[in-house]
Amino acid sequence: MDPLVAAVLAVLLVVVVTSIAPRVGVAAPLLLVLAGIGVSVLPFVPPVEVQPEWVLGVVLPPLLYSSATNVPAMDFRRDLRTISAFSVVLVVVSAVVVGLVLDAVVPDLGLATAIAIGAVVSPTDAVATSIVRQAGVSPRIVTVLEGESLLNDASALVLLRSAIVAAAGTVSLWGVAGDFVFAVVVAVVVGYVVGRLHVWARGHLTQTTSNVALSFVVPFVAFLPAEHLGASGLVAAVTAGLVTGHAAPRALRAQDRVTEQAVWRTIELLLEGAVFLLMGLEVFALVEDVRAAHGSVWVALGLGVLTATVVVALRSVFVAWSVWELARRSRRAPQVRDWLTHAQERLDAGGSVPPPAGRTRGPVGPDVAHGAEAAGRRVRRKIADIDYLTAERFGPREGVVLVWAGMRGVVTLAAAQSLPSGTPQRSLLVLVAFVVAAGTLLVQGSTLPWVTRRLGVTGRDEDDAAASVALHAELHRAARARLDDPTLRQPDGTPYPPTVVERERERIAALDVSTSEDSELHARDLAADLRLRVVLLTAQRRELLRLRDLGTYPSGTLRQALAELDAAQIGIELRS
Repeated sequence: MDPLVAAVLAVLLVVVVTSIAPRVGVAAPLLLVLAGIGVSVLPFVPPVEVQPEWVLGVVLPPLLYSSATNVPAMDFRRDLRTISAFSVVLVVVSAVVVGLVLDAVVPDLGLATAIAIGAVVSPTDAVATSIVRQAGVSPRIVTVLEGESLLNDASALVLLRSAIVAAAGTVSLWGVAGDFVFAVVVAVVVGYVVGRLHVWARGHLTQTTSNVALSFVVPFVAFLPAEHLGASGLVAAVTAGLVTGHAAPRALRAQDRVTEQAVWRTIELLLEGAVFLLMGLEVFALVEDVRAAHGSVWVALGLGVLTATVVVALRSVFVAWSVWELARRSRRAPQVRDWLTHAQERLDAGGSVPPPAGRTRGPVGPDVAHGAEAAGRRVRRKIADIDYLTAERFGPREGVVLVWAGMRGVVTLAAAQSLPSGTPQRSLLVLVAFVVAAGTLLVQGSTLPWVTRRLGVTGRDEDDAAASVALHAELHRAARARLDDPTLRQPDGTPYPPTVVERERERIAALDVSTSEDSELHARDLAADLRLRVVLLTAQRRELLRLRDLGTYPSGTLRQALAELDAAQIGIELRS
């Protein structure tokens, strides 16, 4: 089949499947894997095998970068310790234990090769976490799972590379640890520099199309030099995404950011769909290879089920320990918060922060006012961290979701296909990795929404509504303070006309009333109110298009009015 025809058909299939998935109540990635499996067994479809370099070096960098730009840097920082433990310690433990198991049950495999397969099946997949987001779990669970899946590729690929070297010769434990530290540190530095330069450059571009186009090359600008230096290109792409997502609201225009989000969501849709479709399409070729080498695929299926069971069991133990450790640390939270609240009161009153019990006060610096302001910011942030971790506390129910949401995906399959051609029983091991990836996706992914509903760990809309009201009150207060600022001037240095200032003051007061009214509406009434506004905007747009067809008004006036209607509807859709 002509590659262009195949690409067009693949895009159409992705669009159709993602459109019907919400109607049938099944996540689109699962349907795409099943669709790929179904297409792969058709007699006129040739065996499909994608080079792992295409997945690891072309598809994953933009996907991980895009996912990282949407991860809240604040929440990521709050759970960095947990994310790091999941990304490093759990991957290493899983790789070693799976390696020991496979070495015991597969003859003539070798411990190093078995650990290599353990490293392949250990990392959770960042693309597969789209299923988690659709399940509607609490934001903290999503942040931990996304952070884990974005970072654990580095530890898994370093382990895989070291295990392959060990299978051909010798490698030391310190050598593996050194490779990992080097891969992560260099990648973080490269990604940070690329991310900062990217935001700076786009801040100086005024054309929206050029501004957004520049973002397309950023994942590869971070990935390629990191890989050239022997570091993890994927971690570099993730770091660049985190830096961009955190700095963009301050440096880029709203129009650029809205356009970029729409464009990158389209790219995510096509790349994620292609990834899961390719997973299914490669089934036939993998099965044929195993049949030619071993005469049956049942051994691979059995080993895949065994490996997946071991991985899930290890994750269950590790998550249980992590939840217990988080609960133990949270017992001190009330005392720490009381001390921080007292310190905040002292700072607000113009005093200094008293040292915690058992500590002595250090010397006072020369810039006391600046130091007090910085200390106040740190104290407020720490109080906010404690409040967040208390409100989003992990318990046994959240632990079950963390275990069951740890799905494997295309990274596992691509890493398995990167095994050297001379690896013992390579085709069998690749199919085992596919069984683990596809099995966890289909079994855990299809049942995850049911699990979250049964456990009751979905997001809390009432808390979100209350936080939204409080946040808008803070923003309106900042706007009023700016209006009262005597230094408020236009760009040419002249003051704003008093009528304009007063009109803005009345508008903010009206927004306060609107926010208060929205907070008093029941969620169902608020949704109906927003739907009614969309209906009214649709009626206005229909009338505008009728007038355009009549030619009653100038085209520029019509275009501006249409843009205003579209902007109003986008605002309503964002609120809903």
